[in-house]
Amino acid sequence: MSVPDRLASPRSILVLGAGMAGLGAARALKDAGASVKVIEARNRIGGRTHTSHLWPDLPVDMGASWIHGTKGNPVTALARAQGLKITPTDYERSVTFDSCGQKVPFVKAAKSALKLVEKARKRVYKADADLSLQVAIEASPEWQQLSEDARRVARLAINTRIEHEYSGDWSRLSAWNFDQGVDFPGDEAVVTPGFGPILAHLAQGLDLRLGEAVRSITPRPEGVEVRTAQGIHFADHAIVTLPLGVLQSGDIRFAEPLSRKRQRAIEGLGMGLLNKCVLRFDRVFWPEDMDWIDFLGPVQTLWADWTSYLPATGHPLIVGFNAARMAEEIEELDDRDTVASAVAALRAMFGTSVPDPSGAQISRWRQDPFALGAYSFKAVGSSRKDRKALFGADWDGRLFFAGEATSADQPATVHGALITGRAAAAALITG
Repeated sequence: MSVPDRLASPRSILVLGAGMAGLGAARALKDAGASVKVIEARNRIGGRTHTSHLWPDLPVDMGASWIHGTKGNPVTALARAQGLKITPTDYERSVTFDSCGQKVPFVKAAKSALKLVEKARKRVYKADADLSLQVAIEASPEWQQLSEDARRVARLAINTRIEHEYSGDWSRLSAWNFDQGVDFPGDEAVVTPGFGPILAHLAQGLDLRLGEAVRSITPRPEGVEVRTAQGIHFADHAIVTLPLGVLQSGDIRFAEPLSRKRQRAIEGLGMGLLNKCVLRFDRVFWPEDMDWIDFLGPVQTLWADWTSYLPATGHPLIVGFNAARMAEEIEELDDRDTVASAVAALRAMFGTSVPDPSGAQISRWRQDPFALGAYSFKAVGSSRKDRKALFGADWDGRLFFAGEATSADQPATVHGALITGRAAAAALITG
């Protein structure tokens, strides 16, 4: 979105959250002449877009790491401006192994499974009420006719191509609306050395108040009051870019009710989970020409989805993912058991000669009190209308909402967060 050059009149604005939405909004507002203060609960910027520097020679994104559609995407423009490497990944460059280490033809089977999903959805579009994707699929004749082995393959496709994409378990995803949105054209691509340089660029020169968790937000005749664990801030307006999980938790008190549509949207949308285990090795033991590696276990399994970061980083780096219910399960393990579980899956695929990793980093977004999940999804009964209701102004314009959960067309993405943050800034600049 194009942001106007200057404010019509001087304004003071509090931006709550220093993720991509918050920093995008604050950058535009400061450049337009506003007095901007960014309040962030963590002692770092980035939110769920977090580049870890635990390994000084190899930064890794522990949250968002893809540009979804590189053509016309504002994040692509920022990445190129910062000289970042953009490496496309493609599901056509994928391979699947079973628990005996045998290659399994899966790309064609995955496409067939996704066609089954679409047929099941079409049958329930005229139902009186929305259903979960699981109920819609399991009630379909196509699913009921599958053998147990074919169901296992189809379930892997649903897990890796849908649950991992949208972060919700199929038992909670809306059969009607889970994939509503508008994609940018172009490649799916990872960014190296991570999104960190983009965030640092956006944050340059901003008044950042880190380590201040918001406790309450109160409308005042002259604007808005925000209380944090460290003090009280006043401004003409506040932009709330906090994750949906935080809004749902009730940890932040809104002194007056939000609009009914906005509150219904907060309650109705789902906050999903996608976690990763980043493993660093001294040598490559997986196929070097593949972007994606799927693991087909004897039953629905952990660590079904892997991405090779060798092309993007030049290092023997591989990342294992778990989403939804299985991600919840893994979050209960400590680091040692998590790594052991991930390495066991790799050894099932590539043999007992797979070495121990030289390093590991693990995300646990549900346990993060300032995220309480990875990103939002359309739960049963929710739709694009809920996201539209969540975005925008409340309290007679004192309060604005932005962030990936508020994006009607590009939810659950870095660019969706950035676009909504800039849109909130533009509304304040022109208002």
